[in-house]
Amino acid sequence: MKTNKMIECERNQLNRFSKYQLPTKFKTIGMVILILSFIGLMSRLFMDDTNEIVREISKKGILIGMLLISISKDTIEDEMTATLRSKSYSIAFVSGVFYTIIMPYVDYGVSSAVNSGEEVVKDLGDFQILIFMLMIQLLFFHTLKRAS
Repeated sequence: MKTNKMIECERNQLNRFSKYQLPTKFKTIGMVILILSFIGLMSRLFMDDTNEIVREISKKGILIGMLLISISKDTIEDEMTATLRSKSYSIAFVSGVFYTIIMPYVDYGVSSAVNSGEEVVKDLGDFQILIFMLMIQLLFFHTLKRAS
């Protein structure tokens, strides 16, 4: 009996966490953070002083902005929207795994063709993988939503 209560409690916590979404207003906040961070990242191109702190803060801001957009509710949140959101996360995850596996070799092939020096296979950074997965999720969610 005690084990069943523990299992039920864990299941309830997991269900609550898996259905967690932020209110709709966070989508706007995420857009503002994303735009400001993107402007901050692009402003480095025109400034003489290359400050690494601005670059890192901008990169983290882009990720946070996209994550806020991704986990915010739509104005009309129903079962179909939840299903489309779930499908888009699945597509993003699978695409992210393939991207992580294939991209270093594509990078190596292109740099070997362009440069005649000794090239090595480099792993992708966490920012590159996360931004790719968030972009894929947002793109597919809006595409699936528009198609249905």
